[in-house]
Amino acid sequence: MNSMYQQMMQLPLFQGVSTEKITALVEKLPFHFLKFRNGEQIFAAGDPCTHIKFIVSGQVRLEIPCSHLRVSFMQTLSTPHVLAAEYLFGRETAYPYTAVAQGLCGILQLRKSDYIKMVSSDKVFLFNILNYLSSGSQRYLSMPLSVKDGTVGERLSMLIDALTVSGATDLVMKFKQKDLCTLLGTQRTTLVSTLSKMAEDGILEFESNTLRIIDNYQLLNELKNAKKQ
Repeated sequence: MNSMYQQMMQLPLFQGVSTEKITALVEKLPFHFLKFRNGEQIFAAGDPCTHIKFIVSGQVRLEIPCSHLRVSFMQTLSTPHVLAAEYLFGRETAYPYTAVAQGLCGILQLRKSDYIKMVSSDKVFLFNILNYLSSGSQRYLSMPLSVKDGTVGERLSMLIDALTVSGATDLVMKFKQKDLCTLLGTQRTTLVSTLSKMAEDGILEFESNTLRIIDNYQLLNELKNAKKQ
């Protein structure tokens, strides 16, 4: 039981909350601890987001699809992370990606109505969710403004950064070259040349229809350099 409370206190939206408060909430609210085997789907893109979900053990593989193009972006989240909390509220309340257990995985979930009760019970919970939502909205607002008429490499870096969940690892994009060209507004020869150059610079690994980010720090430098120009 103590281990469970320690796991909860590490979760981003539980930071700064006392053990006594968490103990009282567990006794009062219907938290559910779910176990998933390797490869089991936790939810699919487009499913309604009716619960707030936290990774309390193991890892989750996320896949973000492009609805009209054959482009998808995958990444891995580990404990302690929250899954798509920004889609619990607002106009769009469906998951933007598919989540699958990578190895054995534990998920803590709470219904939206019960999470609202929890947030209402303590200002720390309220500040945590407000900071989480504000940080995300500020980041995404700045993305379209960060590169103006940038190079293909800069536009690709902006796209990957926009799709990457904070704290995610093992970033992989799968695509049809024609569709990625459409998304980036470029020709195939320019795309291949750009990806080859980024591979030479050690930013990513590139095959015909797959790229894997191997140095996210250098990738972000593409954006920083673009902003300075």
